[in-house]
Amino acid sequence: MTKPTASFWIHKLLLQPHAEGGYFRETSHSPELIVTEDRRERYLYSNILFLLTADNPSHFHRLKSDEVWYFHEGNALTIHLLHPDGCYEAVKMGRQTEKGELFQFTVPKGVIFGSSIEGQSGDYALVSCMVSPGFDYRDFELLPYDALLKDYPDCGPILEKLAYKTLPGTSFRSGPT
Repeated sequence: MTKPTASFWIHKLLLQPHAEGGYFRETSHSPELIVTEDRRERYLYSNILFLLTADNPSHFHRLKSDEVWYFHEGNALTIHLLHPDGCYEAVKMGRQTEKGELFQFTVPKGVIFGSSIEGQSGDYALVSCMVSPGFDYRDFELLPYDALLKDYPDCGPILEKLAYKTLPGTSFRSGPT
């Protein structure tokens, strides 16, 4: 039996390109709505499938909600976190727990993060992500290289890899309708 490829999962799971990089599809959200501090209705939680490849990482972005990652398949990945106090942290996710890799990890709200896979073209990681309160593009912020370099001057190499020099032009939609 051959190992599934990134293309197999993208087509099998009906994943679409994401503005931050990688491929995704929302799989569910809570039937319940909550009202946030800024008086907007949001799902209590939302879930996506998310696939990254070695040549299509998740670029640095920030959410106003916690995001829980669950590792499923493929190569180990690294979640790169830029904390508000200026500290950098790298968290490994994968199947090799003896090497410190985690099956799940929570990215705290307000922390800037991106994710990458070390490897060759074609290598991938398939994860699920749950956001609570539910994901809403109005709470999603892509951050450009120049802005990040000002606040994180010691993180140049990882910014070079995971920060857009020019933000992609996209239109976003999500959340309760």
